[in-house]
Amino acid sequence: IEMNELQEAFQSINWGLVAPVILIQFILMVVAVIDLIRIKATNGPKWLWVLIILFINIIGPVVYFIFGRRHDG
Repeated sequence: IEMNELQEAFQSINWGLVAPVILIQFILMVVAVIDLIRIKATNGPKWLWVLIILFINIIGPVVYFIFGRRHDG
């Protein structure tokens, strides 16, 4: 792929639609990582949840909040 093609593709992105999704993804990731650091116990190892949160876009943090947190007590 040539540089000109890459620039054209980048400029053709509708940032009005993409920017909010990127912002939501970033906020979800930050909140999930902070929660993971603060919580004492998780369902599974914390290092695995960090990988899931950071590398599985948008769905990773949601999966953590649904399945990763222990709801003891």
